[in-house]
Amino acid sequence: MENHETNSIILEVRKKLDIVQVISQYVSLVKKGKNYFGVCPFHDDTNPSMSVSPEKQIYRCFSCGASGNVFSFVQEFEHLSFKETLYQLAEKAGVQLQNISYTKKNDQYDKFYEIYQISHNYYLNNLQTNLGKKAKAYLHERSISDEMIKEFQIGLSLDIPDDLIQLLIKKGYNLSDLNMIGLANSNRDLYCSRIMFPLKDLSGRIVGFSGRRYDGIKDNKYVNTKGTPIFQKGTILYNYFDAREAIRKKNQVLLMEGFMAAIRSITVGVKNVVSLMGTAMTKEQVDLLKRLSNNVVLCLDGDDPGREATLLNGEELEKKGFNVRVVELSDGLDPDDYILKYGADSFRSLIENAISFSDFKIRSLRKGVNFSSDKEVSNYINQVLIEASKITDEIRRELILKTLAKDYDIGYNTLEKRLSTYLEKTPKKESSPPVQIVIKPKTLKHNKYELAEWSLLYYMLINHTVRNWFELGKFNFSTEQERFLASEIIYYYKLYGTLVPADFYTYLQDKKELLNLLNHVLALELEDEVSDQAIEQYIRVVRENSVNLEIERLKKTMSEKNDPLEKARIAERIRKLKMGSG
Repeated sequence: MENHETNSIILEVRKKLDIVQVISQYVSLVKKGKNYFGVCPFHDDTNPSMSVSPEKQIYRCFSCGASGNVFSFVQEFEHLSFKETLYQLAEKAGVQLQNISYTKKNDQYDKFYEIYQISHNYYLNNLQTNLGKKAKAYLHERSISDEMIKEFQIGLSLDIPDDLIQLLIKKGYNLSDLNMIGLANSNRDLYCSRIMFPLKDLSGRIVGFSGRRYDGIKDNKYVNTKGTPIFQKGTILYNYFDAREAIRKKNQVLLMEGFMAAIRSITVGVKNVVSLMGTAMTKEQVDLLKRLSNNVVLCLDGDDPGREATLLNGEELEKKGFNVRVVELSDGLDPDDYILKYGADSFRSLIENAISFSDFKIRSLRKGVNFSSDKEVSNYINQVLIEASKITDEIRRELILKTLAKDYDIGYNTLEKRLSTYLEKTPKKESSPPVQIVIKPKTLKHNKYELAEWSLLYYMLINHTVRNWFELGKFNFSTEQERFLASEIIYYYKLYGTLVPADFYTYLQDKKELLNLLNHVLALELEDEVSDQAIEQYIRVVRENSVNLEIERLKKTMSEKNDPLEKARIAERIRKLKMGSG
């Protein structure tokens, strides 16, 4: 296939996809002015520093410098080759790639993903055989329907210690690899007689399993995949890949504990849910949540460990600037059991009426307090006042004081005075931390000559008159990279008859140094409308720079000459350049 034809198809895919919509599937974006902003997924970001331009169809992080178009974002985020990215986005755009050959790049872990996919297919098939009848009956008893089994790709490991291992060995896989990636233990199947739930990475690939006993044998209820080169429990969240769109639409994450809770929630229409595979969050999981939304509703188990986990995780999320609310489940139930007992409507009502995390903390302080002890009551009231001091809503604080005064027969003024002492010690913050949009790039030191040259390159991208002036020799650039980029701009425009920065990114994908320069040029954030007088001013500055560089070159040459006449000729040349007649 001709390269021009291939590029035309790439352009078609890019034009049919809106970069804002695509990136929104990975990162929560907020509109400010004409651009959208979100947390950059390519560095440790806390505030939205990545700008996405729907007009230019490009993105740029003002903190780490990551930038590009829709192809480069998906390619970098999902660690794909360009052709893998093209195939993925072409399918999304509805563009056929019939004549483009596709050879997947070799990844050192490709065989591990293949092994897990084969194992997954094996487990799925087992559940549908006669050997899976008992396990399927158990799932039905747990109100997990055939539709749920299919939707969540639930499978079954048989009560045969080396059935899967022998299958994989026959397919040519190494036993030591099967032990290393957590499917075998001491050369035997790790999972035996368990209902199997697949675990996916951020790209939707199966990288692990959680196996649950169903046959009444007293053994560990769950066995989870151990840490492997492609799976670390603390770096993923269950249902993250599948929940992204629902979370984006609601701008809210419902965070649970355990995958059965998430599954049950999804089946009753609450789809913006992810879950921990444990109770404590890791830094990596907090970062994943930050990519999705700044609003988190904690819906952990209603027992004592669940409440403790809610307090611990809620504190950590608040420190990171999240707006945190809490669903309190009665009777010590987990979400799965709560939905089965009280129904979907009751569960959805709890989510809609989730309480603030500060209210949850204050309610939790009552636990274990002996209210017949003056000392314990005093300590309890002081703890409540400390939490109240962190609330900036004055009405809420007053309601708390009035409740304490009434319930414990204490003077309101006494409570108010004690609260004021805690307020003095509490760092001032807003009750709902606003999204802080970082809209200016980090300071880079450029001299006026570099700025003038980069400005001309910027306008060459979008202004045909400036391109013509360059071709007519009205100006040139001082560095080889700038001259190369200018030449590529001219060539691209002549080839396609138009130039869109988002498409030019793809054209330069294999020219890393030119891409880096293009990023600097686009980071100038110049106005697209420019007068001829402004361009002529840039050209004067560039010419001044050319003269200065030539003078420096001549001075160096003169210092290396011994012939007085030759030195005199060079000195005269320098004099004329300084006078502007050289």
